[in-house]
Amino acid sequence: MVKYLFNKTIIVVVLIGILCPCLTLAQIDTGEEVVEAVVTRVLEEKELTRDDGSSYSQQNLKLKGLDGEWKDQEFTFEGISDLEVVSANIYEEGDKVLVNISQDIEGNNVFYVFDYIRRGQLIWLAIIFSLVIILIGGWKGFRSLISLLLTFLVILKFIVPQILNGNNPILIGAVGAFFILVLIIYVTEGLNRKSHLAVISILISISITGLLSLLFTSLTKLTGMAQEEVMFLVGFGKSAIDFRGLLLAAIMIGTLGVLDDVVISQIETVRQIKSANSNLSQREVFKKAFQVGKSHMGSMVNTLFLAYAGASLPLLLLFSLKEPPFASFGMVINSEIIATEIVRTLVGSVGLALAVPIATYLACRHISINKEKNA
Repeated sequence: MVKYLFNKTIIVVVLIGILCPCLTLAQIDTGEEVVEAVVTRVLEEKELTRDDGSSYSQQNLKLKGLDGEWKDQEFTFEGISDLEVVSANIYEEGDKVLVNISQDIEGNNVFYVFDYIRRGQLIWLAIIFSLVIILIGGWKGFRSLISLLLTFLVILKFIVPQILNGNNPILIGAVGAFFILVLIIYVTEGLNRKSHLAVISILISISITGLLSLLFTSLTKLTGMAQEEVMFLVGFGKSAIDFRGLLLAAIMIGTLGVLDDVVISQIETVRQIKSANSNLSQREVFKKAFQVGKSHMGSMVNTLFLAYAGASLPLLLLFSLKEPPFASFGMVINSEIIATEIVRTLVGSVGLALAVPIATYLACRHISINKEKNA
């Protein structure tokens, strides 16, 4: 048992080693520079009060560079000013931070601390996550981690660069989703009939989802530019980015992960029912498996909604204030930000709902226990 756990730990360490290069800080050539530094001393701290009564703090910090040409050099961040800030981190001695370095009109360096360095903590969390998945899931858990890594690489090395180069996001998203689908199914489940049926079921469901996305983004006239992050992409690509197509690609890729869960579960349910009682007719197996699927579908629809609601909670709080331009329910749902999330959630839920009968039907027709015993 000790040897078994040790071998799995080694595998996880190797996997994290592969991931680590992807977690390093990206540099963007914009005439400014971002470096890592450590807080050596808090020079001054001042607490201020906003007009609404809430308070915030500003700090002057002494820093020492940790990388590049600023390594071991000391410099000062002058964070105390008359400007009111929405939020500001409070730093302590020993904190590792990210510093933006720019120059003023006189050519002097200006230092601005804008965030903590969280890389180390995230790597530890990734290690814990990998260990738990492997210890509980065994060999299949390890294969699921490999498929996760490969999915990450497809998105990072294929989908993102192709879209930034100005290629059609819908086409790139569809091709990328297909490769992700094949990877996550066959790497995790192996090369067998169950995997073949899962791929076919998901392809049918994701195709319907894509068509519905295309239809309703057109009918609701969504531009794909409602999110604040999108505005930073304008001008960064090698050519103009089709943001509406980017939204459609995001819907398909986002729905794919949920479909994978539902479809695999339904096919395995049919397989287990047939294994428990091989005398049941296809109709009876379908009815029993479909009952399981309906319960699973209900929970997954709630998962989709809660995932989007949780990510948009600050926005929902803003809307609850009922101040213009969000003074009424009609005005809220007419906002492109909210309309985008409604379309994303409902279209994904339709694809999810259709996947249940599709996967169950195909599994009932084509899963044979005698042939699948060795799968």
